[in-house]
Amino acid sequence: MALHPLAGRTAPRELLVNVPRLLTRYYAEQPLPSDPAQRVAFGTSGHRGGSLAGGFNEGHVLAICQAIAEHRRGAGITGPLFVGIDTHALSEAAFATALEVFAANRVQLVIDERLGYTPTPVISHAILTHNRGGSSELADGVVITPSHNPPEDGGFKYNPPSGGPADTATTTAIQNRANELLADGLKGVKRVPLREALQAPLTRRRDYIAAYVRDLGSVLDMPAIASAGVRIGVDPLGGAGVGYWEPIAETYGLNIRVVNRVVDPTFSFMRVDHDGRIRMDCSSPYAMAGLIDLKDEFDVAFGNDADVIIAGESATFGYPPSRVWGTPTRLFRFPRAACTGAAPPSTARSISLVVVLPLLPVTATTRPPCRSRQARASSPRPRSVSSTSTSRAPRGAPSGARATMAPAAPPRRASATKAWAS
Repeated sequence: MALHPLAGRTAPRELLVNVPRLLTRYYAEQPLPSDPAQRVAFGTSGHRGGSLAGGFNEGHVLAICQAIAEHRRGAGITGPLFVGIDTHALSEAAFATALEVFAANRVQLVIDERLGYTPTPVISHAILTHNRGGSSELADGVVITPSHNPPEDGGFKYNPPSGGPADTATTTAIQNRANELLADGLKGVKRVPLREALQAPLTRRRDYIAAYVRDLGSVLDMPAIASAGVRIGVDPLGGAGVGYWEPIAETYGLNIRVVNRVVDPTFSFMRVDHDGRIRMDCSSPYAMAGLIDLKDEFDVAFGNDADVIIAGESATFGYPPSRVWGTPTRLFRFPRAACTGAAPPSTARSISLVVVLPLLPVTATTRPPCRSRQARASSPRPRSVSSTSTSRAPRGAPSGARATMAPAAPPRRASATKAWAS
């Protein structure tokens, strides 16, 4: 595909989504069960689509939430359902719909105390900490997000008691039941008014940010990171993590600079992706062009996911990014551990210092230096990375600093209290 002329440039106004129209269609359009494109279809643990195309409308969310409530009863899941939401325009509307259905089904709901934004790893953390606390009532969760999809899309994910994405058997069962409800005109869906759902005895609020940030110090050597003076840059791309980075910096004395705090459902601040669309894809050098331009102001930098790192010319850091922009002198690889807390590989070797903030538990192993883009371009074919090279501590690392690394702090939300919550 030819590169779009707007790729890497700030999105012009004509590309921005019409939010009032998007929300009107969410409520006004009824999904057609006879159209495969308008049925519930779970991919990686969730359903995604747009209200303008009939792929994510209130009917979908009503059916999905009723199906999840019935799945919980059938699976004997009686503990809290942790609910998170991102910054897409349809997520706000779907959040209200979800609360109405779950409350009507007498589900224990846990929502953010400020009705703000909650990244997926924070919901996973809440599920796991509850279930490891010895309670006989297992918890699970939902995250209302289409992930990196364009601004006009909405999405709904289910996380079982394991904390990670639901398996195929679970998503298939939820998907099939939701489509049965749609085909039957949603007659089997229970629902109460939103105000009643918010005030229900089983609905409670949680400071997701404080709980998550507080746990970081037990798994990351924050004093070592702080004393190394690592310059960390962040562009949350207007995502759910926007409000978390500053609390992390304040709590642990880290040198973190958030270069963009804007939350805008049109995502007007975004750089256009390769195909001329607005897409919050942190693995795209076009969508990430703004932060890439600032790469030499930081040792490491992150977008809306912590598995994409932008490195300064002399940076040394650790984490397994899906993309690295810049020419770091050495890349330390930290494969993700299972979110259920599986033991790390027996071959893992520790390093002196971890200077990045991953969003899931990880284990340290080493990897040879990352080649520059110029070197990759001149190479006849990409070479596989071996894990046999020796590691060295990042520049400025204190002698003997600890390298055990784990969850990175999902950022905290910017001030984002919903008007309808008053």
